[in-house]
Amino acid sequence: MKRAGMVILCLFLLVALIGPQLVALDGSTHYDERFAPISWQHWLGTDYAGRDVWAQLVHGSRDILLIAFSTGIFAVLIALLVGVGSALAGGAVDALLVGAMDVFLTVPSFPLMAILSALFRVGDPITFGFLLALWSWPGLARSLRAQVQSMQHREFIEVARLMRMGPWHILWGEIFPNLVPYLSLNFILIARNAITASVGIMMLGLVPLRVENWGMMLNLAAFQSGALFLPQGRVYLLAPLLAIILFQYSLILVAGAVEEYFDPRLQRN
Repeated sequence: MKRAGMVILCLFLLVALIGPQLVALDGSTHYDERFAPISWQHWLGTDYAGRDVWAQLVHGSRDILLIAFSTGIFAVLIALLVGVGSALAGGAVDALLVGAMDVFLTVPSFPLMAILSALFRVGDPITFGFLLALWSWPGLARSLRAQVQSMQHREFIEVARLMRMGPWHILWGEIFPNLVPYLSLNFILIARNAITASVGIMMLGLVPLRVENWGMMLNLAAFQSGALFLPQGRVYLLAPLLAIILFQYSLILVAGAVEEYFDPRLQRN
């Protein structure tokens, strides 16, 4: 199943990278083909305006992947800066940063992300990912702080100090490599959670991205086009929903594979 997750994820990446060059997207309206059924011409039928659903899925996949992975990258970078910096600085700086982590952890994240997304008029996936990352880093930062504090007293760090290796070598040559497995796993999990949060915010209509974005497709299908109540519109509603579920499932499988790879106790003979 772990290999299946990698295969599915690679397929999504291929669709996002080269799909828009291979599948043409016609944004014009064709109301005479409104909610057309599945056919050779329209593999997943059409939407409320007669536009091809499959073409929208392909062109919208890039937005979803950009949101997910940009959220993961920004969140990991912020967590590294705050968590590792807090552990290494100690004293008043550590107390200040721990207090900031506690504040972010206690504030309900989804309502605040929704408000910020509406206030700042998000217009592109990377900016959206950055806003989501602002509330995705505190838990990881606290874990990194605890791990770095623990590693500072281990034998290999003491040996590096006795050998008069500089603080930069200790940080990047000794501490950081031991954090890579945990960072890799959390990057995937944060990316998966970002999809749920972004789709929820777009379902509320607070981030007006392109109509082919999967979250916007769900918003239009459920609340604005009546596809939720029309039998012929079910494919338009279910297509982005199933794509989101499949993408998240692939990330769960990949996260399990990453955890198994870095943890010998989980490896099977």
